[in-house]
Amino acid sequence: MPNQQLNLATKAAWLSYIGGYTQSQVAKRLNVSTAKANRLISLAHANNLVKIFVEGDTIECVALEEKIIQKYHLNSCTVVPDFDAGDEQSDFNAVGSAGANYLHQLFKQSKDKIIGIGKGRTLSSVIEHLPKIKANNLQFVSVSGGLTRKFSTNPFDVIHKIAERTSSEAYFLPVPYMAKDVQEKEMLLSQQSVVQMLNFAKTADIFIVGIGSIQSNAHVHETGLIEESTWQMMIKKKAVGDFMGEFLDKNGNKINDQANDLSLGLSNQDIKGKKVIAIVGGKRKGIATLAALKTNTITDLIIGEQSAQQLIENT
Repeated sequence: MPNQQLNLATKAAWLSYIGGYTQSQVAKRLNVSTAKANRLISLAHANNLVKIFVEGDTIECVALEEKIIQKYHLNSCTVVPDFDAGDEQSDFNAVGSAGANYLHQLFKQSKDKIIGIGKGRTLSSVIEHLPKIKANNLQFVSVSGGLTRKFSTNPFDVIHKIAERTSSEAYFLPVPYMAKDVQEKEMLLSQQSVVQMLNFAKTADIFIVGIGSIQSNAHVHETGLIEESTWQMMIKKKAVGDFMGEFLDKNGNKINDQANDLSLGLSNQDIKGKKVIAIVGGKRKGIATLAALKTNTITDLIIGEQSAQQLIENT
């Protein structure tokens, strides 16, 4: 099949199965008739593009993937096609599905591994799309604190749900994402149970993390995981994103402020040298991802097309 036709069939399948578009909406989006939209989706099935997940990359995404891999020396990069939809949730769903596909294969291939898990909207979406599987003696552990006053949005759900989907053991770090001050941090880190959990997290073989962006109002701010004064200070000091509990500038340097030393979890230095998979949903995450990549910590990246384009444009 010609690449152009294959790409169109892939896009149609994505829009239908992941984007939740009706066939008439798919037709309008691709500027084809409803009958052709139906044929394209059937074509995707006939070419084994649709299984549990929708597979197949557009040429544009492949080009972006290669540029990012070469520039940042990654083991792998997946750029997820953009729906051009108005709501950001569609992007989280798309990246979530691609991330679930990746993790599904990773978990099947891994055995007797400890896997460190981050938090955020993207990882929540990944777990929502992950089918139930029988993991090979995997253990999951939180890489950062996650207690928040807003119980309904507690990031504990990520570690809890991944354990449920894989029938595996999971360990939650029962401290806040960030302490209010130095005294509180010292008090919490004096607890033997906290130290033991952090030491256990450092032994993980693989880390699956997210990246927060100042541009798109990071999960840690929306859910009240950090103080409002800290968030405003990071904006004032030109932070672009939050990665592994540290706010970074556009060059990947940690913002110099006492408030940026209050996180209760692993830092990017603790996980450097391991397999670190960053999964990035949201349409304005390119600059934040660029900063995280410049820490030379990430080995594998899954990111939406728009954010990938922003990343390359600012490289």
